[in-house]
Amino acid sequence: MGSIGALTTLNFLMADVRDGLGPYLAIFLQGQHWSPVDIGLVLTIGGLAGMIATTPMGAFVDATHRKRLVTIGAGLAVTAACLAIYLFPNFWIVSLSQVLTGAVGAVIPPAIAAITLGVVGPAGFSHQIGRNEAANHGGNVVAAVACAGFSYLVGIQAVFFVMIAMAVGSIAATLAIRESDIDHDIARGLDSAAGTDHAKSGLAVLLKTPSLLVLGLILMLFHFGNAAMLPLVGQRIEALQLGNAVFWTSVAVIVAQAVMVPMALLAARIAERVGYAPLLIAALIALPVRSIVAASTPHAWIAIPVQMLDGVGAGILGVVTPALVARILRGTGRFNVGLGAVMTVQGVGAAISPWAAGNMIQYGQDWLATLGLAPNLSGYGVAFLGLGLSAVVALALFFATMRLLPLEREGGHVRGRPAEAPALA
Repeated sequence: MGSIGALTTLNFLMADVRDGLGPYLAIFLQGQHWSPVDIGLVLTIGGLAGMIATTPMGAFVDATHRKRLVTIGAGLAVTAACLAIYLFPNFWIVSLSQVLTGAVGAVIPPAIAAITLGVVGPAGFSHQIGRNEAANHGGNVVAAVACAGFSYLVGIQAVFFVMIAMAVGSIAATLAIRESDIDHDIARGLDSAAGTDHAKSGLAVLLKTPSLLVLGLILMLFHFGNAAMLPLVGQRIEALQLGNAVFWTSVAVIVAQAVMVPMALLAARIAERVGYAPLLIAALIALPVRSIVAASTPHAWIAIPVQMLDGVGAGILGVVTPALVARILRGTGRFNVGLGAVMTVQGVGAAISPWAAGNMIQYGQDWLATLGLAPNLSGYGVAFLGLGLSAVVALALFFATMRLLPLEREGGHVRGRPAEAPALA
């Protein structure tokens, strides 16, 4: 197996590891009789830890030549943190484990992106990112099928067994990537001819590059609406006893990831032929439609169409986000710091999302009644619609600022190319 094949395999196997328990954590804690507010709080704690760690982790990835070892260590740490949650499901252990998962897990996406850039170079990056994302979503499908099947035999424990198996496999795949195939200068987006100051921090890169800041804000609003959506679907199934929550959440993950596989490949092709504008518009529109569908009925089967729409939005952004950051910062040598900075900003939205959703579930109907509104909505319905509204704001921001973004098709003129690299001083 060559390095590119090993890289694709790594993305397949790391799919169930890098995000920890993901939507299954809300189900597990609901089964432990946690309140929606407490569940939202610990999910937010993990999100905040990831948000704080993302930019420093990106800078660390830029600096280190041991990207394979970093990827392996991070995957093992996330797996250990999740096992601690299973063994000791009290508030403090769960909170500390979420902090570790968020902080250490934040290094995995930039490390894999850097290895990819270092192996295939800028010319092949968009294409390989599409393959990476397709493999990642395929891995999530396989993991979710395993969780759904084994959940009928052993219950929620199935999630932990599957995670351990994929973590072991990801170690083997990482070691199969030849160290000699990774160009660590290219992996950080370095162009020696650009003469850029590489000592700048991620915050400086973000604040001195308006297009990067705009992209981060759009993604922040998207992830505020997106992050809590699937956990809420599973949480509602468990709370209202609508069926086997692990099974339905696994079905939802399978559906979403199955849609994301072709969407990731299609997004890379559209970027090459048309550009990025229609991709961002489609991703942002999918989220409010998804929220309306989720609020329309409490039945467990609604998870299927809800997650089909998630497959559209997340499948597109998984390709678009690193590709646009690489274009914006081409020639600066600060790709991973810039990607970390964008992920930090979007992490603000993702971190706040579960806490906001928990409060909307608990108090949303009362808030509407105070305003003189009394729609026929449950607390979950209020939460779904409230989350979807943020994507409408993101879409308006995109149209107002799209001229700042390098949305041209791949192979065309790119604003911020080496000769016109963003000034970071």
